Amino acid sequence: MKRFVDPQPFHPDDERPLTAEQEQFYTASQWQLIWWRFHRHRLAVVSFWFLLALYAAILVAEFLAPYGLESRNAAHVYAPPQTIHLFHEGRLVGPFVYPYSFELNLETLEREYKFDRTEPQPLRWFCRGEPYRFWGQVEGDLHLFCPKEGGTVFLLGTDRLGRDMLSRILYGARISLTIGLLGVAVSFVLGVLLGGLAGYLGGVVDSVIQRIIEVIRSFPVIPLWMALSAALPVSWDPLWVYFGITLILGLVDWPGLARAVRGRILSLREEDFAQAAVLMGARPRRVIVRHLVPSFASHLIASVTLAIPSMILGETALSFLGLGLRPPITSWGVLLTEAQNINAVALYPWLMLPVVPVILVVLAFNFVGDGLRDAADPYG
Repeated sequence: MKRFVDPQPFHPDDERPLTAEQEQFYTASQWQLIWWRFHRHRLAVVSFWFLLALYAAILVAEFLAPYGLESRNAAHVYAPPQTIHLFHEGRLVGPFVYPYSFELNLETLEREYKFDRTEPQPLRWFCRGEPYRFWGQVEGDLHLFCPKEGGTVFLLGTDRLGRDMLSRILYGARISLTIGLLGVAVSFVLGVLLGGLAGYLGGVVDSVIQRIIEVIRSFPVIPLWMALSAALPVSWDPLWVYFGITLILGLVDWPGLARAVRGRILSLREEDFAQAAVLMGARPRRVIVRHLVPSFASHLIASVTLAIPSMILGETALSFLGLGLRPPITSWGVLLTEAQNINAVALYPWLMLPVVPVILVVLAFNFVGDGLRDAADPYG
């Protein structure tokens, strides 16, 4: 948001017309002021575009991933990451990787991979590779990049079944990122509805809702998640398990938002604009939805943005403990179950790489939430 400072001396009787920039500022709507102030938070803006790129990537995960979700390479089990190079022996070759082969150490029974640095394998771009079904519906085989014919390109290594970690992380992002949005949607509806009713109606309704909130908040979060997740039938289809986990995360997270909404409604329901709506015959639902909630919608958006990371961490924790999503569904939490033993840390540290996008996404959402929270009061 620009600062408009007139260097000329101030005169009380001066009636000079406003400049175009000043007029634009003084006539801007609340949402425009919020957007301008949000742009001043550089870290929040970078995080916003980072998240936008991630959510765009999950729409075309099949195209971005060099391999299929369940594609196995038995000859490259627990293969280390291949680094992309540009120069070979002082000559520009372009993006390429060095091939490798392994030997079984008969003493430690470990696969020892050795890179062959005499034969670079250039990457192919916008190439035809492994076939896939786009979103399970449309068949295709076009990929952003592919290995050389007969070669490999495991940029983040492989797991115990020879599956490419980069491809699985891209596919897992589709579940981990959307489960946060769906969980927050459930929490938002319940929090605004129950919190709005408690703050506007008061009396017995408020007391009952507050007691329900206190009971839910009295339970430790992780054990409560575990208990509810364990109640899901093992025979359920993976898709139903996904929606079940989403519902659980939303049902556990709504009390905090409900209390915030209740406090806002209590402070706004006696304002003149709310009383005028009541005197004109508006029903409580219309007063809450059309008049009270929009008056602090910017704060709600900031609260929702800050709630998404907890949803993602909740799904990751449950799946890591084996009580959340289960194969064949793939999420970042499911991928981290491969790193539950000390061998993953000592011998195959690349199996812990799925924790990196979790950390980056949580930090990005927190930065965006901080920026929105600061921008929610553009006159402050």
